[in-house]
Amino acid sequence: MSAFQLDHLQTLLAVVEEASFDAAARRLRVTPSAVSQRIKALEQASGQILLQRTTPVMPTEAGSIVLRLARQVSLLEADARSALHADKGEGWFPLAVAVNADSLATWFLEAVSPLVEAGGVAFDIHREDQEHTTSLLRSGTVMAAVTSTSDAVQGCSVEPLGAMRYLAVCSPRFRSDHAIVPGDGSALARAPRVDFDRRDELQAEFVRRAAGPASVALQPRHFVPTSSDFARAVVLGFGWAMLPEQQCAAEIVSGRLIELAPGSFTEVRLFWQRWNLASTMLDSVTDAVRRGARASLHPFDQS
Repeated sequence: MSAFQLDHLQTLLAVVEEASFDAAARRLRVTPSAVSQRIKALEQASGQILLQRTTPVMPTEAGSIVLRLARQVSLLEADARSALHADKGEGWFPLAVAVNADSLATWFLEAVSPLVEAGGVAFDIHREDQEHTTSLLRSGTVMAAVTSTSDAVQGCSVEPLGAMRYLAVCSPRFRSDHAIVPGDGSALARAPRVDFDRRDELQAEFVRRAAGPASVALQPRHFVPTSSDFARAVVLGFGWAMLPEQQCAAEIVSGRLIELAPGSFTEVRLFWQRWNLASTMLDSVTDAVRRGARASLHPFDQS
């Protein structure tokens, strides 16, 4: 295997991020033929096919490994440029992170906003379920992730952020229409619920605890795959759901939502996984996320 060249790694990164050879050529200001030649040279150097020539272009398993290297080199280069031109504010580095939708809707953006104001970081945020964000770390798509997985991905460090608390809520009219009373799991199991998508298990798990495993099978479901619209659907009476307390506290106080199990909640523990790489920029993001989580999430016992 030959040594990798910097411009070849940069080209691989551009092709994957732009999803095509032509778009990568425009970004790099070279011809599509030059992009193709660089990728072929990189594949020869690695002894592996790195890209699936599909629409959109996707990395192969080997390509994901080299892509991760390309991102790491790019990050270290950005750190060096920032250190060399600290007083000039030169350049913006696209930093890719994976964040679950509820964290995006409640605390994450506020946590990292000071970095945006300071300049130098352009966030490339990938929204993904907290149980699946680590797959983006493994593939080299992102450099860090808010995840519910406490086991560190190879080459990453992990630290606890805190727990998001979810409350079972619905509109007052919805509760009345479906005759739901506290402790009546069977009525809750018959009532329509709102799920984020088909991987969302929070509502199903709540019903299983309230009415038994068989109760979930025939329950009507609405699917609303954006966090703000998901919460709005519950307020409008589409169904009941588990909402982050930050997202429903004001509506409970105003009476637009009511709790179905007062005093009860479900916790989702969140962790921060990042590349185990010495990087000033990644350290700054980690510090900002750590502060934001401390202010917004609940601590939990790791024992």
